[in-house]
Amino acid sequence: VVYRMGYASTRAEARQLVSHKAIVVNGVVVNIPSFTVKAEDTVSVREKSKTQARIIAALELADQREKPLWVEVDNKKLEGVFKRVPDRADLSAEINEQLIVELYSK
Repeated sequence: VVYRMGYASTRAEARQLVSHKAIVVNGVVVNIPSFTVKAEDTVSVREKSKTQARIIAALELADQREKPLWVEVDNKKLEGVFKRVPDRADLSAEINEQLIVELYSK
């Protein structure tokens, strides 16, 4: 979600931002990258981290990408709302589920 909101330029960087306590969910600092957000949760950048160069650079890159429909982002406040869990049709990657099933069935 942090990556999709544009606060990080890669998924790995998003995980690192969360691990370094730069992300706040519903007013609580989160440091677990696998933290599960629920619909209508507010995800924002911590006040102390808003001036980090990597976050500012990531936001500039994110302006060039299309924002998903399942998040709502306010780039001025560095805050966003996770509106809903994305549907399969919302995912951009081409995934062949049958290959995944075959791999794990061995």
